[in-house]
Amino acid sequence: MTADANDDATIRDILLTTRRIAVVGASDRADRPSWGVTGFLVDRGYAVTPVNPGIAGRDLHGSAVVGDLAAAGPDLDMVDVFRRSQDAGAVVDEAIRLGAKTVWLQLGVTDDAAGARARAAGLRFVQDRCPVIEWRRLGLPPRVA
Repeated sequence: MTADANDDATIRDILLTTRRIAVVGASDRADRPSWGVTGFLVDRGYAVTPVNPGIAGRDLHGSAVVGDLAAAGPDLDMVDVFRRSQDAGAVVDEAIRLGAKTVWLQLGVTDDAAGARARAAGLRFVQDRCPVIEWRRLGLPPRVA
């Protein structure tokens, strides 16, 4: 287990049962990690909505970018967060309000207090991990079923 207290079975379950993902902090710059992760998730068969007010309305990996998390739509399975740790808590609170099932804070992003709030609200919470790295480490299939 890591600092987020999730074992491999939990990470595997999150990645294989998730269908709709909002990527907060998605970038249209190919040199940014969020651009690559967004593309990876789309290639794996997820329905991905990129979230970034600075590029709202543009197309990213075949999906229209929206300006805020609420515009990503209802029924989000996961909110994947590419924000600084000090900004992550507000995104977690919005994900809780919107009824997301999982919040995933990217590599280098941590907020234990936000994690406690998410878990108390019944969400699964992952922090300081990358779904691409976890996917490959766990040897998951080429696409979600």
